[in-house]
Amino acid sequence: MKFNATSRSDKGTSASRRLRHAGRVPAIVYGGTAEAASIELDHNEIYHALRKESFHASILSMELDGKSGQQVLLRAVQWHPYKQQVLHVDFQRVDASQTLTTKVPFHFVNGDTSPAVKLSGAIISHVLTDLEVVCLPANLPPFIEVDLGGMLAETVVHLSSVKLPKGVVAATRISDSDSDPVVASAHVKAGSAADVAATDADAAE
Repeated sequence: MKFNATSRSDKGTSASRRLRHAGRVPAIVYGGTAEAASIELDHNEIYHALRKESFHASILSMELDGKSGQQVLLRAVQWHPYKQQVLHVDFQRVDASQTLTTKVPFHFVNGDTSPAVKLSGAIISHVLTDLEVVCLPANLPPFIEVDLGGMLAETVVHLSSVKLPKGVVAATRISDSDSDPVVASAHVKAGSAADVAATDADAAE
């Protein structure tokens, strides 16, 4: 994904306020061998880009002052507390030969067709929505797919059972931790059809 940026020399609170009044967003790009640089963005362009999930978990191509080729990663966004306004954005330069650590969203599939839902009327909860991973920039996936098609009622899916893309590892390895975090769970609500059927069966026995 590409976005446009312009170098800026004015810094400080007053300069940032003037930029925002002019429909611009102050930002910074840092990392790599170059010094941190102050930049500015078009508010409408960056606002709509930030609404796309892939913009948060992809290597981005920054066209700075009309020159393309700088690869960066979105690191932080500051929003206005109650307005739909972007106040500040941080980007980090990416080196193709160096691993990076960032969060990648989970995409849950086949939950509606799982035995937990179709046979037991369970409700599947997405306990985790993303995962912090370590990988080379070329291996960074836009998302990690979690297949819930085999879930049964009153069971959970642990992180250790999620297949990560090639070249991608969790930032905290399961073997290094005492816990294996739950990614999704399937529970039957009290009073559901499955509960009623089970109660009737017990009564019949």
